[in-house]
Amino acid sequence: MSSENGAAGAGAEREPGEPAGEVWDVVVVGGGPAGASAAYAAAVAGRRVLLLEKAELPRYKTCGGGIIGPSRDSLPPGFELPLSDRVHAVTFSLNGRLTRTRRSKRMLFGLVNRPEFDAGLVEQAQKAGAELRTGVTVSRVEQHGPAVPDRRTVAVVLTGGETVLARAVVGADGSASRIGAHVGVKVDQVDLGLEAEIPVPETVAEDWAGRVLIDWGPLPGSYGWVFPKGRTLTVGVISARGEGAATKRYLEDFIARLGLAGFEPAISSGHLTRCRSDDSPLSRGRVLVCGDAAGLLEPWTREGISFALRSGRLAGEWAARIAEAHDAVDARRQALNYAFAVKASLGVEMSVGRRMLAVFERRPGLLHAAITGFRPVWRAFTDITRGATSLAGLVRTHAVARRALDALDRRGG
Repeated sequence: MSSENGAAGAGAEREPGEPAGEVWDVVVVGGGPAGASAAYAAAVAGRRVLLLEKAELPRYKTCGGGIIGPSRDSLPPGFELPLSDRVHAVTFSLNGRLTRTRRSKRMLFGLVNRPEFDAGLVEQAQKAGAELRTGVTVSRVEQHGPAVPDRRTVAVVLTGGETVLARAVVGADGSASRIGAHVGVKVDQVDLGLEAEIPVPETVAEDWAGRVLIDWGPLPGSYGWVFPKGRTLTVGVISARGEGAATKRYLEDFIARLGLAGFEPAISSGHLTRCRSDDSPLSRGRVLVCGDAAGLLEPWTREGISFALRSGRLAGEWAARIAEAHDAVDARRQALNYAFAVKASLGVEMSVGRRMLAVFERRPGLLHAAITGFRPVWRAFTDITRGATSLAGLVRTHAVARRALDALDRRGG
């Protein structure tokens, strides 16, 4: 177990009636983008924050590592993105056919290696005053019982039996979240992503520099990607859970088709992504969830980094308020405000993303034809990746896009 001390916590004076032993204002579980953002936001708000991470940092994470506009805009002030490449071109293909490359003079989005990116975000949280403990696993949280000294306190129980006390807890412990289970998170979409990190010779790397590939796949709702990061290509595919064997074949065929089968992957990994149901809770008592732990990601592309950063920041801000709440009624009010803030922004985007996924599952060829052959659709794609708009904003403000999606909904794609 390692520990790094920030300005938070140790030796702080207790309020009258506060239980013996250190009580943190906010404990954040999980050191990914959602957890680091939550810890940063709560620390900036002046709270005593403890960030718990089960791995030693930096650590690998299955993820394409694309940083689109909403992600960039949600980073802490002054945070320098450790970009491995800047994307100015996208090659689209329809299960290996009808390949076309579209280019932009301006950068579309950036690519990062997650170990460096995540570690940098955690460092920003520490600079803001959060304390980090790595190598610790949370087994459960308790809001009632002998481990909980009063109604204003949550007990975070670590594997091995140690208990950490907090006024508010933020669960950001990934898609298999134990905190999410405590809150009662419900999901209605689960997908399997498979990925390989493939080192390539410099001549191959040069061919991919500044360009990504998106392949609309053979399975309903599936697609593949190639993201270049210097001398390594991140190659992956994603499809609905339950199609594991077919998804694996898609990845193998995809790699072979690209001429990359002769290169040995440095890392091969898989990951389940889970999208929340519309009625899934985001809190329970003084415990909030965000990011993958809450099932917050874009249902069509399964993009999760921007959702993690944005929901993490909101969770940290509202956890800071919950920490100050003196009774259950006030804590509940703040938790409801958090849920409203998430649903008013990310929830709206998820709703449009579900509609897009339904269309894409039925008519991938239509999407491919539109984005490669119809300039306004390509322009909309570039606006979304740069953060000038979102899927929801596009449908809300552009009558043509709204009518097209409505028509596809009515016709069943």
